[in-house]
Amino acid sequence: MSRLSRFLQLKHITYKLNTRFLATTVKDEIIIPKRIDRGPTDILQALEVTVKRDNNSPHYKFHDDPFLIPNSNMGKRSFAMAQESGRKAAHWVRHQHPELFMHSEAEPPIKAFLGKKLPDEKDLKESDLIAAINDVNVSDAISIYKSLIGNGVQISDENRQSLLELLCFYNSKDTIDAAFIEERWFKQSEKGKERQRKTWTDGMLSEEIFIGIENPNGEAYSALIQGMAKYYQVDRAWQLFQEAQEKNLTLNVESFNAIIGVVNLIMESYEKRWTLILDLLNRMRLLKLKPNINTLNGVLDVLGTMGTGRNIKEYALQTLAEFKQMGVEPSLGSWCLMLIIFCKDRGPISTILYDIMNEIQDKEFKIRHIKDTNFFVTAMDVCRRHLHDKYLAKRVYDLLLFGNNYDLIGDSFKESIFYRNYCILMCETEPIENFMQDIYFKFVPNIYVPEPGVMEEVLNMILLNSATNYLPKLWSDIKIFDMNERENLLKLVTEIMIKNETEELKANFSDIAWEMFSVPEERKETHTSRLTFTAEMLSDLITILLRNNEFEKSTIIMDKLYGDHHNVMGVPKITSMISYLDHCIKEKLPSKAIMCIQYCFDCGFPEVDEMVTKLTGALTLNEKDLEKLSRISTKVKMN
Repeated sequence: MSRLSRFLQLKHITYKLNTRFLATTVKDEIIIPKRIDRGPTDILQALEVTVKRDNNSPHYKFHDDPFLIPNSNMGKRSFAMAQESGRKAAHWVRHQHPELFMHSEAEPPIKAFLGKKLPDEKDLKESDLIAAINDVNVSDAISIYKSLIGNGVQISDENRQSLLELLCFYNSKDTIDAAFIEERWFKQSEKGKERQRKTWTDGMLSEEIFIGIENPNGEAYSALIQGMAKYYQVDRAWQLFQEAQEKNLTLNVESFNAIIGVVNLIMESYEKRWTLILDLLNRMRLLKLKPNINTLNGVLDVLGTMGTGRNIKEYALQTLAEFKQMGVEPSLGSWCLMLIIFCKDRGPISTILYDIMNEIQDKEFKIRHIKDTNFFVTAMDVCRRHLHDKYLAKRVYDLLLFGNNYDLIGDSFKESIFYRNYCILMCETEPIENFMQDIYFKFVPNIYVPEPGVMEEVLNMILLNSATNYLPKLWSDIKIFDMNERENLLKLVTEIMIKNETEELKANFSDIAWEMFSVPEERKETHTSRLTFTAEMLSDLITILLRNNEFEKSTIIMDKLYGDHHNVMGVPKITSMISYLDHCIKEKLPSKAIMCIQYCFDCGFPEVDEMVTKLTGALTLNEKDLEKLSRISTKVKMN
């Protein structure tokens, strides 16, 4: 067949296919889909899903420069807060000189970029107060209100109520600006210290406004009760609650929730606490107030403070079931409180976490209650301490990574505790190779920086499994994390090197041993070292150095042992001293050998006589050296 015939045949086939395709497409009905409303960041979120997390890269907030990327917890915090301080400085300049930022080049104008310039006190209006309240600017709202009252301006009841609610919610103090993400991330870990301690500021403007109302209604009472209960002015909050009940005022649901949240501070005994909770719930039922997730978690929170009795667990299950019937679905905070109730440290083993995980597995959650950020850290703690189940821990970790659930990790403190428990559990239950490859190298240091206790657990597993090939990497991390002056870690590292003499790693071990000694010694010259060497630690370092024939470096350590023996606690290992003596003989240095023998005599070792015999038989000594050895031998015989 000629080329022309083949070309015509192919062209005919192509024509047929195109004809069939056109025929089918003409018959099909074209359906235009309905328009879907999109947010301004929907496209970015869709692109973000396609990019997997790179565990080997640092967080985007750090500079992409290996010399500037922090590798320790303190370094990460300092780096992030330094950046935040720059933003704060910019905000301060904008606040002090708003006239410099009144121009707007954006269309529509971006309000956050404009300067906030308040008019003169004489020109202030009630609308300025409303704007300050809407912007959640507490200090400006207070100053504007006082100026308006001083100018004789009448404030409407609605706006006065809004100001009262703002002041009660924030305790008459400015909150952290939403732009300062890092300050929130690192500061929230301190909230646990403030819990159960009164932080309400008495006599502030909120109480003045409430007292100034001639006949305060239920809304005014509700605002003050919630604020005082939130900041643990419990006695006054309970008094106002009872006062409102006597006046038959209608309080809102959150007022009841606030009182439920502090029941454990109002009543001492468990029975009285539960009786008061039932009374509050009955009052809500009579007032036809529908409970919400805050009510549920408030009840469970109080039950978590009521011991380990069987009745407490029954009350918790009954509460959960009844709230579900009322349409209140538990949040992650609810499940966290259930774990606190069932999995007490001194109580019996409970498997409720298995049931909880079956209920919430492969679900994405949004924050609905402040306790929601406690679930993952509490669940991982239960996996490690209570159940010691690595498979359950992996399920909890997978749930954390599902969807946007990582937003509920809480803050830097909770995140660190979560990974600490996860790493320790995996270290104790996984083969050391799997742990190092799947956990340690994956998380450290960009996601998690292990604490000294975690590093000690890892080193113990290295020692137990003789996995010395990981020691150089671990020692490098110990230095980076500024743990190379912790005596317990140094003892473990030296023990691993002493018990595992390998030809392949003896050079690495020698380098590690010298760094362990030299770096603290250099810091002692500037009085910045915290480490105090013992004689046993130094003798181990000598042994490791001599295995790699590092005689000069071992002599430096030996000089410290001999010259500073009054300050070095304990005694060295005799095997290290004998090894050093053998190298002195090999290097034909009798003066160093005699120094070693003298030091061993001062330590009271019975092997001194044998060491003298070995030295005299191996080297030809001068009269001065023989005289020194003779005096040592005489003292040995006298003792």
